[in-house]
Amino acid sequence: MRWIKASIVAVLFVSFSLGIAEAADSGEPPKPKRPNILWLVSEDNDPLLGCYGDKFAHTPSLDKLAAEGVQYRNAFANAPVCAASRTTLITGMYGSSLGTLHMRSRYPIPPSVKFFNESLRDAGYYCMNPDKTDYNIRGNDMRSNDKARWDKGNSWHDAPRGKPWMLVLNNNTTHESCLHGSRVHPEYLKKPFTLPPYHPDTPEIRSNWVEYYHQITKMDAQMGSVLAKLQRDGLADDTIVFYYSDHGGILPRSKRFVYDSGLHVPLIVRFGRNFQNLAPAPPGSRLDRLVSFVDLPPSLCSLTGAEIPQQFQGRAFLGPKSAEPCDAVFGFRGRMDETYDLSYTLRDKQYRYIRNYMPHRPCGQHVDYLWKMPATRSWEQAFKAGKCNAAQSAFWLPKPSEELYDELADPYEVKNLADDADHRPVVERMRQAMRQQLLANRDTGFMPESEMVRRTVGTTAREFAQDDARYPLARIIDAADLASRRDREATAKLVELMADPDAVIRYWGATGICIQNQPAAVATFEPLRKLLKDESPAVRVVAAEALCRTGHEKEGLASLVDSVAHSDSLLALNALISLGDIAKSAKDAIAASVPYKKDPYVERASEWLLESLRTK
Repeated sequence: MRWIKASIVAVLFVSFSLGIAEAADSGEPPKPKRPNILWLVSEDNDPLLGCYGDKFAHTPSLDKLAAEGVQYRNAFANAPVCAASRTTLITGMYGSSLGTLHMRSRYPIPPSVKFFNESLRDAGYYCMNPDKTDYNIRGNDMRSNDKARWDKGNSWHDAPRGKPWMLVLNNNTTHESCLHGSRVHPEYLKKPFTLPPYHPDTPEIRSNWVEYYHQITKMDAQMGSVLAKLQRDGLADDTIVFYYSDHGGILPRSKRFVYDSGLHVPLIVRFGRNFQNLAPAPPGSRLDRLVSFVDLPPSLCSLTGAEIPQQFQGRAFLGPKSAEPCDAVFGFRGRMDETYDLSYTLRDKQYRYIRNYMPHRPCGQHVDYLWKMPATRSWEQAFKAGKCNAAQSAFWLPKPSEELYDELADPYEVKNLADDADHRPVVERMRQAMRQQLLANRDTGFMPESEMVRRTVGTTAREFAQDDARYPLARIIDAADLASRRDREATAKLVELMADPDAVIRYWGATGICIQNQPAAVATFEPLRKLLKDESPAVRVVAAEALCRTGHEKEGLASLVDSVAHSDSLLALNALISLGDIAKSAKDAIAASVPYKKDPYVERASEWLLESLRTK
C-alpha cells in the first residue's frame, strides 16, 4: 500500500503545482489532468499468451505490457461471438436484455440507451474508433451508423491539442478467417503441442492449432509496434492502455460456445507513470477479480470522471467509483449466423454452470462460416468414422440440459458434474442465481426471434420486455425450464402450456415435446395439430417439428414446407435440418419451396439442407 500512497501524494502535488501555474495565467481555478485511454483489441483469441502461463505461446510484447501493468486472470466476454459481444461493450448492457443476442440481427434499442463513448464525450473526451464498430444494433437517428457517435480520427495525433482522448484500435490478425482454407503443414505436425482433450488428434486439427499460435505471435508483434509508437510520441506516461480480445478463440468448440474457450479473454491494463495512482495494484500484479465486458463501460467512466449512466448493468472495477466485485459473471448464446440455439451461463472463480434451453440441438450444428476451417470438417469426419472418444463425441450429440464444470480440476470442461450428487448444492445455488440474473435482465432471449420481431413493432425489445403484462417473464422461464428438462413425466403439463394465451409459452410447450422426442400420446396429437394454425409463425414451426418427431411426419412436414416458403423461413429450415432422414420424404417439396431471399442466412441454411438431403 505504501507505493499507492506515495503515488497519490506525488500526482496530487504535480497536479496541484500545474494547476496553480495555469490558474495564474488564466484566472481560472485549477483543473485536474485526466488520462488518455488507448484500447488495443484483438479478435477471436482466448488467453493463449506467455504471461497467462501458456507454454506454447511466444508473445513478448504483451508479456511486457503485463509486467508493466495489471493482468486480470478471470476476465470474460458476455457473448462468445463478435457482434453480440460488442453490443454489451458499447452499451454497458447485456445483449440478451436488449434483444440483440442474435448474431448480425441489428435490432433497434431504446433511444435512452447511451453508448459509453457518449458519456466520455460529454465529459470532454475526444473519442475515436477508426477500425471496427459492429455493435449489432440498428438504431434510431444516428445509431443507424455505428461510427456516427465517434469523433473523426485514426490516431492520437488527430485529437485536438490539450483535450484528453480515447482511441480504439482493432486488430483482426487472429480472426477466425485466418484459418479458412488453410492446408496441412507437415512441419507443424512435428511440433510438441498438446491438444485439448475434446479434440481428436487429426493432421488438420493439429496443424490449425499451430498455425493459430503463429497468428497470435504476429498479432503480438503488431501490438508491440503500436505501444512503441506511443512511447516514441511521448504519450505513454499520460495514457492508460487496455489490451483485450473481443471473445474467446477460434478452434471448434471455442467461438460461438459458452465454454471458457469461447468466453475467457485476456485483459491487461497498463497505467501510465503519471496515473499510477489509479492502478488497483502494483505493476506486474495478477488479479483474480471476476470481470466481464459489461463492467468495462462503468470502469471507463470511473477512470475519466464521466457520469455513469443508470442503464449500465455492470460494476466499475477501476477508478474512484469502483464497486464491490460480483460473485459470478453472466454469458449468453442465441442464434449464431444461420443456426438457432439458446444457452445461458454463469462463471464464478471455480465453477461454470450452463443452462441449455435447446438440448435437442447439438453444439455441432452446421454453421457455414465455422465449416470453412479444416479443423471443423476433420473433427466431423472423425466422429462419423467412429474415431472419437466420449469427450470428443459430445460436441456432435444432443446436449445435457444442465452442465457444471470445476474449472480448477477440469479446465477444458469435459467432465460434466451437473448430475453428481456431491455437487448438487453447487448446481442448486447457481441455478437460483441464474434465474435471478435472467429476471433482473428482463431477458428477451426466451422469445423466438420472429416472435420478438412480431411483438415489438413500433417499440424495442428492451422496452417491450419491461411490461410484465405483455411479457410475463417468470412464467416464461418456468415454461422453458420445464420444456428443456427432458422430463417424460411432464407431458400433461406441456399440453397445458400449449393452450396458454401467451404465444411464447405455447412455443415452449411444443418445444418440450420436440425435446422429449418420443411417440405421441393421444393427448399431444390434437393440441399440436391445432398449433399448426397458430397466429405465431414460430409456434407453427415448432409444433410441426414436434409432430414429425412423434410419428406424424406427413402433417408436420407439409406445415414446415409451408413455413419455409411463407413465414419463419430460417426457423423452419433449422427444424428440417435437425429432422435428418425424416425430412427426406419431402425433399422435392422442400426444394420447390426454398425462398431465394436476400437474407444470407436463409440462403446458407437452404443450401446446406438441400445438400444434406441429396447425400442421404
